[in-house]
Amino acid sequence: MKKIVQIVVLSLVVLFGCKDAETKKETEVVKEEVNLNLKAFGEKISKENALTSDEMLAKFNNMNVGDTIQVKFASKINEVCSKKGCWMKLPLGEETETMVRFKDYGFFMPLDSKDREVIVEGIAFVKETPVDELKHYAEDAGKSAEEIAKITEPKKEYAFEAHGVLMKVE
Repeated sequence: MKKIVQIVVLSLVVLFGCKDAETKKETEVVKEEVNLNLKAFGEKISKENALTSDEMLAKFNNMNVGDTIQVKFASKINEVCSKKGCWMKLPLGEETETMVRFKDYGFFMPLDSKDREVIVEGIAFVKETPVDELKHYAEDAGKSAEEIAKITEPKKEYAFEAHGVLMKVE
């Protein structure tokens, strides 16, 4: 009886030990692939199943103020906060863009990341942004006093809170 218990325990150790080794090997391969052409910010995300910016725009168009969805999409950075990199704007189609902030102010994008391709994952929502906040973002973006003075009405915006970002590096 004692030998049977020992054999069962030994079999379980070998069985589960082999699975851990396989899992670690798969994880290492993914990390190498990501490190070759993508730099990660925030929580770990993958590049698989990311929507295009046009597909994301279609989702936003079907949302109302206050609606939220968990989503991942790819786009190119139009603008980034020039002071800290604490927000970025990503285009959605030809004339629309989304303001992306980062979960819990937990990470920032490089100040020179404009025009880089990114994949963002997080929560998309529609909101109405007040005038004072719009002026603040214009200041952060380095807009002129004349451009800032033209901001006089709140704006319905497509917003995004990212918990992870992958940025293409050259």
